[in-house]
Amino acid sequence: MGRVAGLRTPIRLVHPLSVVRDERGWTYQDVVDIVAKPTRRSADRRKAWKWEHWGVEPDAESQAALAEAVGIPLSEVHRLGWPGWLPDGGPVQTGFPWTRAGTLQALDDTLEHAMPDRRGFMKLGGQALIVLAGQWLTRDPEPVAAALAGGRVDKQLVADLESGLPRLRRLEARLGGPRARHLLDAELDTVTGILKEASYTDRVGQRLLRLSAELARLAGWSSFDAGLHTAAQRYWTSGLRAAHTANDRALGANIVKSLSLQCYDHGLFADSLTLAEAAVEGAGAVTPRTLAMLLLRQARAAAACGDSAECDRLLSAAETQMDRAAAGDEDPAWTSYFDTAEFHAQTATCHADLGRPTLAQNNYATALALMPAAKRRDLATYTIQNARTHTALGDADHAVHLLETAIPMITAAPSQRNAARAAAARAELPLTAKDPKVQRLDQLLATLVA
Repeated sequence: MGRVAGLRTPIRLVHPLSVVRDERGWTYQDVVDIVAKPTRRSADRRKAWKWEHWGVEPDAESQAALAEAVGIPLSEVHRLGWPGWLPDGGPVQTGFPWTRAGTLQALDDTLEHAMPDRRGFMKLGGQALIVLAGQWLTRDPEPVAAALAGGRVDKQLVADLESGLPRLRRLEARLGGPRARHLLDAELDTVTGILKEASYTDRVGQRLLRLSAELARLAGWSSFDAGLHTAAQRYWTSGLRAAHTANDRALGANIVKSLSLQCYDHGLFADSLTLAEAAVEGAGAVTPRTLAMLLLRQARAAAACGDSAECDRLLSAAETQMDRAAAGDEDPAWTSYFDTAEFHAQTATCHADLGRPTLAQNNYATALALMPAAKRRDLATYTIQNARTHTALGDADHAVHLLETAIPMITAAPSQRNAARAAAARAELPLTAKDPKVQRLDQLLATLVA
């Protein structure tokens, strides 16, 4: 398996047409030249750029000319529609059995394909993810059998591997996904190799599977943060199988919650809600803090769907669970990020999505006041979101100030999601491009693109 060296984020392929152009070495001009020749249309490169970046659909004749150039039958063009017929790289395999053997096959497939996968769009649609979550909910995990071949793995080695997780979580949060994903992929590769090639007891095997699931979740999150959405789906779908095989319902629910957030980011709000509901339903007996975290994801999806009554009900239920949380609870280690500050930040986002900027601003202010300086990526996220509430309330000048404050945080902890949020917040400002404040802000935003 080829490994990718270095820490630089690869160029993201933001559309199936990006993949076609990348594989064939085509420029935008090449694409329109291909289309223009048989159709006698103008060869303006901006047309191809709009197809790729603005969601503009080429007319039927242009699609037919492009399909001929890439060797796709016209019947497939008609059957799949734009851009579904474009050959945009290999699929994300989800048909592996829900067994230990199937989990290892899924992890192997992920490790082979995830790191080189530069697709910045979701390969699996929301419905495919809902089917996967349904299987996770309804399939009973088989007992983890001892592995008898290979060198023996004892409890101490597993404990040593597990002890590295807190450090990896901190590094991912502080460095940002683009920098951390290579390290997480390498760790997952190591644990998967042990699962395949070593001998161990059933108990040790269960711990190794749980470890691989959490590493896959983290690698998926770092890919998601880097804007590499197909790679994120590869990690998460294989991690979900590993959590299922390890019989860790809560960890599986956390992965389904991540898939829900990805759908939310792509505007698939109904699918996001279905996945969030599955996460709550399938989590099993969890601590109050864990349940509050899952309920807030469901609340955010309900808010995005415009269901204010359901969102408020879920916010109230989440608040009740947070009030029940106690220092002595045995919370999963992966809930450590979900503190009072995060609770207020997530609540604020619900209110913002429901068009309640004052409530959102109050909760963002509380969250930012409580959030430690080391959480630079989260500080950037919620500073940007807070700027948008100031814009909605008519205070564009302070929104500009907040966006300027967020940019060094994004530089320190690179995040494609935060860079995109900052650009979206800038687009909402009711200020002209000639305003000196906006010109200065645009110069700072340009450094993120660079």
